[in-house]
Amino acid sequence: MVHKVLQIHPDDNVLVALTDLNKGEIIQFGNHEITLKSSVSAKHKFTISDLGQDDKVYMYGIIVGKALFPIASGDVITTSNLAHQTAAYTGQRKSFEWNAPDVSKWKNRTFDGYHRPDGQVGTANYWLVVPLVFCENRNIEIMKQAFVEELGFAKPNPYKSFVKQMKQLYLDGDKEGLQQVGVETLELAGEEKLFKNLDGIKFLTHNGGCGGTRQDSEALCALIAGYINNPNVAGATILSLGCQNAQPAILKEKLANINPDFKKPVIILEQQEEGTEPQLLTKAIQSTFLAMTEADQLVREPAPLSQLTIGLECGGSDGFSGISANPSLGQVSDILAGLGGKTILSEFPELCGVEQELINRCTTDENAEKFVKLMRAYSASAEAVGSGFDMNPSPGNIKDGLITDAIKSAGAAKKGGTSPIVDILDYTEIVTKPGLSLLCSPGNDVESTTAMAGSGANIILFTTGLGTPTGNPITPVIKVSSNHKLSKRMSDIIDVDTGGIISGEKTIPEMGDELMEHIIQVASGKIKAKAVLLNQDDFIPWKRGVSL
Repeated sequence: MVHKVLQIHPDDNVLVALTDLNKGEIIQFGNHEITLKSSVSAKHKFTISDLGQDDKVYMYGIIVGKALFPIASGDVITTSNLAHQTAAYTGQRKSFEWNAPDVSKWKNRTFDGYHRPDGQVGTANYWLVVPLVFCENRNIEIMKQAFVEELGFAKPNPYKSFVKQMKQLYLDGDKEGLQQVGVETLELAGEEKLFKNLDGIKFLTHNGGCGGTRQDSEALCALIAGYINNPNVAGATILSLGCQNAQPAILKEKLANINPDFKKPVIILEQQEEGTEPQLLTKAIQSTFLAMTEADQLVREPAPLSQLTIGLECGGSDGFSGISANPSLGQVSDILAGLGGKTILSEFPELCGVEQELINRCTTDENAEKFVKLMRAYSASAEAVGSGFDMNPSPGNIKDGLITDAIKSAGAAKKGGTSPIVDILDYTEIVTKPGLSLLCSPGNDVESTTAMAGSGANIILFTTGLGTPTGNPITPVIKVSSNHKLSKRMSDIIDVDTGGIISGEKTIPEMGDELMEHIIQVASGKIKAKAVLLNQDDFIPWKRGVSL
């Protein structure tokens, strides 16, 4: 049976439109007969009964806003009649019980991964090249030009021939042809890979390492150390200028702190010591090539699903994200927790309003207190520069039904499922405990995915309702659509469609199982995530301090 509306939680006083509804339409809901005062687009919400000024609006069973003035039954809620509001929270945990899902069907399943000397298992095998300071970005780009095409890792660019055709038509004076020419296909064959067991060589650039606070440079070194330590990385080449704040000694210290058993090869070269650019780059290229020949000897072997560390991300969210895609990720998170795997929920500005629920799920008082401390410090820093969590929803979010940050957060938190929270991590801290961890990161998609890969995620699940191409250089990002329309419209970026939950074709547990199967295929290298196919290598370190 196809439903027109949904009450997400029994305590909610608004309904979600699952399809476009017309003004004057009568909605039967329980004992209520609701006449719509205006048309309601799919994904948006309308009131079940009359609300007075300052009355609270509930969704997902929690406070997500307050009425700015009286709102009649059947009226759509918008930014003009609803303001952000959340419930207060304390660091005191309340009673919590977890009904773990049945994971018997997954216990003996494996994925084919790359086993590292320290016991970690990667879902991919990359060599990493990264600068310690922005001064080396140009040298990184030169190395990239030298390596990628010659080793067969470059993705063919059909738009080059497209421009070539347009150039010739212009020279021929064919104005009509210029209007009609197009790219025939994106499915072009590239060069054959030289290294069969390497998924690629990834070149990262950034604008940090010097000029900001010392804390930012330390955080950058910790982030780079996390990337080198990530199980998807075979080893790394690091370029340093020499005089910057982010020193090689700090990077080495961070590596030793996060992994005392670290055994991967790391090549560090300083330009001010090597001399000329040709001397630096010749040495960097030669040593990197030789190291890659060794990394190519590793082959995929079976590993238990407990070796998966999955980041849980959302971006370009819509009014269906918290109903379909995010709960599907929550189902996966609970399954992984039951199997002894690890999951990461980040984006602290998008946990605004659900703090007490998360605090109750913390396994220790120390974790609860750390979460409260990080949340309040983050909120205060945003307010200090004239902003706040309440300003989080983007224009796209609002247009598609996420009217307040609290509504957005209540749905976003569903990615973390219902399992106990075993650890609270500040930015760049590494995931070590089986189960669900919360990682302090911004709500910015790329800064958050960058952070999760740095904390150890070897797969990232990324839900979207509007569509976003975000990927990561070293960790496959599986894009999960909240609705059918998006999956069809942007099929080149969407891997899995959970729109069947909205249409009533599938349940959340069914979608969780479908996602698990897809994860195993991607983790085994049998399916490539769309972001990987598109070479979507997004990397933005979080700069928490000011520039000096």
